[in-house]
Amino acid sequence: MSIYTLNLRLFWPLATCFLIALLLLHQYIFRGSEDQGNDCADQGPGAFMLFKYTLAFILFYFFIKYCSAQPGTARRAFQKVPEVHGKSGVSKRELLDDHYERHVRLSPHVLGHSKAHVAKLVSELVRVGRTHVLPESSLAFRGDFIQIGSSYEEHKVGSVDCFDILVPLRAPRGLKLETVVCTDKPGGPPLCTLNTPRKAEWTRRHKAFMDTFMHLHNAQSVYRMSPDSVQRWFYTATQHRLAAVRYPFEQRCSLSLSLSEEQQVHLRLTPRSDYVCCHISMGIRLIPAFPLGDGAFLVASRQGQGGEDLWTVYFPRQEQRLLAWLKGRLPPNSCHLKCLQLLKEVRNLSGETLDQQSGAEWGGVLSSYALKTAWLRLLLSTPPETWDECNLVDRLDDLLRSLRESLQSRALCHLLLGGVSGFLPDSIILPKLVKEMVPSNLWAEFSDVTLDMVSSRLAYSWNHLPRLIRLGRPQRTSLVRGVHCKYIDTE
Repeated sequence: MSIYTLNLRLFWPLATCFLIALLLLHQYIFRGSEDQGNDCADQGPGAFMLFKYTLAFILFYFFIKYCSAQPGTARRAFQKVPEVHGKSGVSKRELLDDHYERHVRLSPHVLGHSKAHVAKLVSELVRVGRTHVLPESSLAFRGDFIQIGSSYEEHKVGSVDCFDILVPLRAPRGLKLETVVCTDKPGGPPLCTLNTPRKAEWTRRHKAFMDTFMHLHNAQSVYRMSPDSVQRWFYTATQHRLAAVRYPFEQRCSLSLSLSEEQQVHLRLTPRSDYVCCHISMGIRLIPAFPLGDGAFLVASRQGQGGEDLWTVYFPRQEQRLLAWLKGRLPPNSCHLKCLQLLKEVRNLSGETLDQQSGAEWGGVLSSYALKTAWLRLLLSTPPETWDECNLVDRLDDLLRSLRESLQSRALCHLLLGGVSGFLPDSIILPKLVKEMVPSNLWAEFSDVTLDMVSSRLAYSWNHLPRLIRLGRPQRTSLVRGVHCKYIDTE
């Protein structure tokens, strides 16, 4: 829908010139006809008529100019679209609040129900898979799980249809795995390998396990744990555990398990009745992980190529403690979560208008973890009282500015591996191995051209936010507002 507002400063001078031209043309034609009809005609009536026309036009002009200067209906009648937002902070705030309520905000009721159902299903899965005695030559579930990601950190955007669950594994009894940091890959996320000596006694006695889960690297004379092999075993083991607990859940919802092309295990829960009162189909990403110590875990990396067998470090416990510590410092009506949600929404809206390749680069640079890292850095470097709800637009401006500065400097350092330990509270404890890692740049894999594109696109998206909202989300209501649930209206 096009936006048009009449420019009165330009309209009235043009209208004045047009009417004067018409009046002069009329007077010229009138006088010409009089000259042809009567050469001796009196010129007085023609001059008097010109004076009357001029006086009437001047009075009409000043009357219209006076009406157009009033803030009432005379001015508003020329605006075709009343929802045009200006560039002032108040107008942008109203636009952000309206869009947040309709498209971004999640219902606490829907989110709470969804998390409870996911937790109940996953707890049954890991309980069945738990072994009290370490197996001789196989992996096993440790018996617990860790909820990670935006759905549990309260900054999920738009819908509650996806959950990430970390499932810790136990290595076989007697197998000694050594975590080695990959020093040949500077920058980027922290990458490691899980090694065991080639000539160890355990490896000779459990050849079947070594052939299934480990790859031999002759250059270093070590075996490395294969992420793909672990993912395939985890998928098969989850299938067996799901079959054991399926019956009580199948009466109220259908369950399906799949292994994606990226070797990720996805569990889909689709309600049959009011088991999930809002009838939302939920996807659960189950992520196998090996404990690293002090609440850190090793998870299969998607950056490994050609049998590199790489693992990346996750810090779920440290990030949960940090978020809880920040929440205690911030004012009760803090806008910090809303700020991150709106930043994600700006990213999503702008990405919808890009082609496939540019959209992939845009989403890769501005990943959810990268945005959360920039957001946490800003939270740690600004006074807590500045995050009051009334300062939402200012904090979004600061966050976008810091993102652009990081893009221009080609670096966004990992929060726990980027040299900002002085800002972190004492409750954030890292494993010794992690403390010895070099600072990690999350954007090390992206070219300067890509980062420049993202930087300029980010500035454009913020400056043209009303247009992006109109183009990206026409006639759409949020899943939170569109689901049929009798409890939502009472929130």
